[in-house]
Amino acid sequence: MAETLRVGTRPSPLALRQTEIVLTLLRGKDPTLSYRVVPLVTQGDRAGGHTGDFTDRLDRALEDGELDLVVHSAKDLPSRPLRRVKVAATPPRADPRDALVLRSGGSLRALPPGARIGSSSARRRAQLLAARPDLEVVGIRGNVGTRLEKMGSQQLDGVLLAVAGLERLGLAERITERLPPRDFLPAPGQGTLAVMARPGDRALLHRLRSIDHPATAASLRAEFAFTRGLAADCDTPLGALATVRGERLVLRAGLWSPDGTSVHRDRVEGPVSEAARLGQWLAAKFLAAGATPKPGPHR
Repeated sequence: MAETLRVGTRPSPLALRQTEIVLTLLRGKDPTLSYRVVPLVTQGDRAGGHTGDFTDRLDRALEDGELDLVVHSAKDLPSRPLRRVKVAATPPRADPRDALVLRSGGSLRALPPGARIGSSSARRRAQLLAARPDLEVVGIRGNVGTRLEKMGSQQLDGVLLAVAGLERLGLAERITERLPPRDFLPAPGQGTLAVMARPGDRALLHRLRSIDHPATAASLRAEFAFTRGLAADCDTPLGALATVRGERLVLRAGLWSPDGTSVHRDRVEGPVSEAARLGQWLAAKFLAAGATPKPGPHR
């Protein structure tokens, strides 16, 4: 392990803030920690993209020894297991819910017919249309600040974002409504940070274990196993949220048609120790019931 840790991250304000959160946790365990933050622009930063576009360049730099660890938003990770890097720690999960930010306040229920809501997510689009088919969903890209600015520049009535991202950036006061998971299931991994390292860096892995939150790690395993079992990606209108109570894990998931007119929802409960198996089993239940993933509009 290098004497000064080289910490990889995307250059967006949210990614840098998330990296700061992880480093603060590590410094709380070891005040002598020395580090250097290395921002790298990814394909996703340049033009948006699909699963892995926000992580591949950073993970390659980690594999090649240019970095010692990388901080990702877990929802940006591909659901398939990686070969030469691994999720070494998942700090406690932040609020996983979606947030509705409206220019004029109010609520989702109170929006007038034809109101324009910005979101580039196939999942959010489908769930929004399922709840309010009379709304217009407008595709928008960019970081959190850019999307908030587009409410004015594109004459939007509101945008859908993640509660966790807004709170981490100190923008919680912009949230008009936190949407309940019973109606709006979040993306797998939403609100979770994934700290990546090489499997062979034993001293660093030992240090990172000190900030790992086992319940968050189990939830992520269940949600990703479900996604993997359906062969879903970021263009699939799919939501999943696992919660842990003691030694039990409950995984709730939903799969929508792109236009929100149909949905298949189900849940599974079992031991935390079988988190991945529970996700696989729930995916098998979906497929057996004929719930076949259909990609939404490309972002």
